[in-house]
Amino acid sequence: MRILQSAFVAGMLALPAYAQETINLTVASSHPTVVPWVGMIQTHFMAKTDEILAEGGNYKIEWNEAFGGQLYKANATLTSVEEGITDVGWVFSFLEQAKLPLSQASSNAPFSTSNPALQLEVHQELLETNEAFRNEWEQHNLKVLGLTGTDLYDIYLKEPITGIDDIDGMKISAPGVLGNWLRGTGANAVDGALTTYYTDVQTGVSDGALTLALGALPIKLYEVAPYINRFDAGGAFSGAVAINRDSWDGLPKEVQNAMIEAGKYYTAEHGKDLVARHEFALNKMVEMGATIVDMPEGELVKWVNKMPDVAGDWAAPLEERGIPAREFLAAYLDGLRARGETPARDWDK
Repeated sequence: MRILQSAFVAGMLALPAYAQETINLTVASSHPTVVPWVGMIQTHFMAKTDEILAEGGNYKIEWNEAFGGQLYKANATLTSVEEGITDVGWVFSFLEQAKLPLSQASSNAPFSTSNPALQLEVHQELLETNEAFRNEWEQHNLKVLGLTGTDLYDIYLKEPITGIDDIDGMKISAPGVLGNWLRGTGANAVDGALTTYYTDVQTGVSDGALTLALGALPIKLYEVAPYINRFDAGGAFSGAVAINRDSWDGLPKEVQNAMIEAGKYYTAEHGKDLVARHEFALNKMVEMGATIVDMPEGELVKWVNKMPDVAGDWAAPLEERGIPAREFLAAYLDGLRARGETPARDWDK
């Protein structure tokens, strides 16, 4: 009897003190993980969430990964999270001008900052303090966890140019709202995304692309558009890592808190990464055969002054619908100015 009791006690001691619950979540994106901010969903957001939960020991997430357009393409990033096609996904706000109008503010105030990390910091603050901006996202049945932005933009072409005047008459691929940056230059914007640029240039749909180094490198754009005409045009807010609201509401508070912390970590690290890796990406493309053509001093200002009042054109129809676009634009630019930035043009004046 004593032997049986000893065996029973030993067996009980071998059991864990708690039963760890496994939660199944799908995480997806339209773009592949070689695109840095998508890869960082794995290496930073997911990894940080897992790390925090491991410390608590009560929950574990089993991630079902569907990156690189396995579930949906770039034109369906918002609806796919909204409708629960994925639990967690990257929402590409550039292509959601109608549904996420305030999120286009930085894109419609071109060249206001060349500091990607600071731009994200301002948007994080606005998400927490500006009700209209927060509601714009939350009304689509989702919860924002982390923010994404761009590094600096240049014009990738089949041939070199001497300045912004030379793109007059060209067809240049650009994502959604960023086509506005070509207004006044004489170039024709071809709507596209990183997933389409290579083929568009290769097949002659466009002569090149207005894009960023961290996106151009992994898609090997330099193979078909080897001349990087360098303007160092300012970055912009590009979207968010978000979770379906129904999925979110079903999560334990401990898991929610872990994701919120991981999302802020992702945003901050993504901002640092944009700064650190921009030059690396440019240099890497040169190693692979690309040529950087530095634009003369003053060309960026010349470019921005060619544009019509794109900020006013963006804000006016939104104001008519009761959306506080001018107020939000001013809050964004004031957030930059408060951090020492001087926009290339005072779009809110």
